Amino acid sequence: MSISLGVVMDPIQNITIEKDSTFAMLLEAQKRGWDIWYMEQGGLFLEGDRSYGQMQQLQVEDASSHWHSLSSARTAPLDELDVILMRVDPPFDMEYIYTTYLLEQAEQRGTLVVNRPQSLRDANEKLFTARFPECCAPTLVARSHRRILEFLEVHHDIILKPLGGMGGASIFRVRLGDPNTNVILETLTRHGTQFTMAQQFVPEISAGDKRILMIDGEPVPYALARIPKPGETRGNLAAGGTGRGQPLSENDYRIAHEVGPVLHERGILFAGLDVIGDYLTEINITSPTCIRELDRQFNLNISATLMDCIEEKLRQHA
Repeated sequence: MSISLGVVMDPIQNITIEKDSTFAMLLEAQKRGWDIWYMEQGGLFLEGDRSYGQMQQLQVEDASSHWHSLSSARTAPLDELDVILMRVDPPFDMEYIYTTYLLEQAEQRGTLVVNRPQSLRDANEKLFTARFPECCAPTLVARSHRRILEFLEVHHDIILKPLGGMGGASIFRVRLGDPNTNVILETLTRHGTQFTMAQQFVPEISAGDKRILMIDGEPVPYALARIPKPGETRGNLAAGGTGRGQPLSENDYRIAHEVGPVLHERGILFAGLDVIGDYLTEINITSPTCIRELDRQFNLNISATLMDCIEEKLRQHA
């Protein structure tokens, strides 16, 4: 099956290929003989009702240097591509949302966009967990300092984080009586003008923040437990955590089977569930990672499963 694949991503020359999930996807697509077209957000534009991109044909190599080569650029309609991977990292800001509108125009003309643009807008990675309260620790989303302080009074030990970040950025652990509480709230809420999430602290973070990868609503049978470094409460690899693979637990499967059908229904073909202890904490759909780490530890090829899914979706569409 001859397939043209577009990828909208951050600058490829800056990625760390040993842990970059987009790179793993591109290696698998190239192995299948797909034509790969590289794009960045700045090269996309809308003219009339049709979206276009400045794109370069891409070849990749799993090598520590010179891992990519690009052809000269051409400008073409996005809907000439069979499928587009939207793999730009957060922050999830208005520019990200505008990009989903451009991708949606291509989708309406028949291109498969992974993940579906409307779902990228609708399923905020922090707020989307509210669909599954039975899976989550006590949670509050508010601008009000008073409400967050009341939540702290009840739970004594909480995590505070912004709604649009990634990689553990601006995540704070706050205990009752912490003298920095007010300044943390002022910073995160921008003096009461920005929504912030508060979650009850889950002490099982010491055993790792597990990333469960989901492909069209079905879980990969292994999770990557991201273990915080000493003195840290964030397990994110970007914050210095160590990734340790492990089979999914019975509770992991329970959460995955609660969330999976909704992901499938919304056209979210690739997602990452974050689970600490018994609790779902986030549902990552913008640019989930951990493919390469799990592939190495368990001799998997997660990207192949994803590309099989994409091929099946294209066959159904045809």
